[in-house]
Amino acid sequence: MSEQTAHAHDIRPYLFVFGALLVLTVVTVTVSYLHLPPGPAIALGLAIATIKAALVAAFFMHLKGERAIIYGLIAITVFFLIVLFVLPITDSNWTSSRRVEHAAVGAQAEAAEAPAR
Repeated sequence: MSEQTAHAHDIRPYLFVFGALLVLTVVTVTVSYLHLPPGPAIALGLAIATIKAALVAAFFMHLKGERAIIYGLIAITVFFLIVLFVLPITDSNWTSSRRVEHAAVGAQAEAAEAPAR
């Protein structure tokens, strides 16, 4: 009987994480029906996915009891992940404005080359 009690105690955190993952999945689906603008929708979706990934890594991959070096490596990974997400956003803003300028210059050049009527 003692083994069953100890076993039930060991399962409790996993059941809690499973329930939290189910709730967060329902929240993700619910957020998709809110029809938010793309920026906030992506940010919210990534925030929920990050929480779910952290729960899985901490409990199912047994990282919650690891040393500080693991957390340092995770922090470096998160930093580069943020850089990878931020650079295309800033770069696309720069390139889209350059495309508009390029299109305007091209339209002016075509108008100058067109014969006068």
